[in-house]
Amino acid sequence: MNDETEVVVAGRERAADGVVRLTLRRPGGGPLPAWEPGAHVDLLLDGGLVRQYSLCGSPRERTAWRIAVLREPDGRGGSAYVHDRLTVGTRLRVRGPRNNFPLRPAERYLFIAGGIGITPLLPMIAAAERAGARWRLLYGGRTRASMAFLGELAGYGDAVSVRPQDETGILDLDAFLAEPDVRTLVYCCGPEPLLAAVEERCGSGWPAGALQVERFHPREATGTTEDAAFEVVLARSGRALTVPAGGSVLEAIRSAGVEVLYSCTEGTCGTCETDVLEGEPDHRDSVLTDEERAGGETMMICVSRSRGPRLVLDL
Repeated sequence: MNDETEVVVAGRERAADGVVRLTLRRPGGGPLPAWEPGAHVDLLLDGGLVRQYSLCGSPRERTAWRIAVLREPDGRGGSAYVHDRLTVGTRLRVRGPRNNFPLRPAERYLFIAGGIGITPLLPMIAAAERAGARWRLLYGGRTRASMAFLGELAGYGDAVSVRPQDETGILDLDAFLAEPDVRTLVYCCGPEPLLAAVEERCGSGWPAGALQVERFHPREATGTTEDAAFEVVLARSGRALTVPAGGSVLEAIRSAGVEVLYSCTEGTCGTCETDVLEGEPDHRDSVLTDEERAGGETMMICVSRSRGPRLVLDL
């Protein structure tokens, strides 16, 4: 869903050191667009800032969305804007929800969170609990004070392992992931070093597709071709555009005056996902699974390129 919704900040509270939790509602009340665990929304902020934040409330609560935002001192300005300027009563536009991190049915789940990566996992855990699935959560952070939602998670008892680094050291992933099982899915969200470590461990012994991750920042580009120029054909109009070496498909399309949805321009949010009708994409995003990349049916036009001289897109 890419429709925009006007919302108002109806609640604001401190969730942990450096983390603020916001409740968003329609200015006149009423239901908001539905969503499922793992979904995020785009906040459309002043100055052209667009930032994605996971919904961490309950999908059953149709009149409110809840997000939690970590202030990132070395960020690009989005988190500082949220912390400094979004106060109770502030109105803003939101796009979505959209879900690149859906919770698939399974008998068992292993959830792994690092810091603010706990946000998309909260509604997943609640859904797993309602479904009667067995699950465990390994939750790491710098300090206990920096880890949001500890009070909420305490209600789940021993299923939750809270591991602040200053108390227990780095997460013991080897022990947590020691028993590969075809009935178990692994969901992980957090900083890139954690994701890479989990991917490494699940790459050996675990069934293909068992691990699902969501990134807040792009992983290292893994393109398989040089950045040579290629042609992009927009199927709906028949227009042919040249994407130069070093340029992006998105830039070429926008320079031609064609309006398309986009957001992060880093290949992490999924907003610009576009159907590929002909050609073979050179995927450089951080959203698609290995199976989706191999299928070649869609691509993120903000970062991905072409492995051949021509792509035909459903635009």
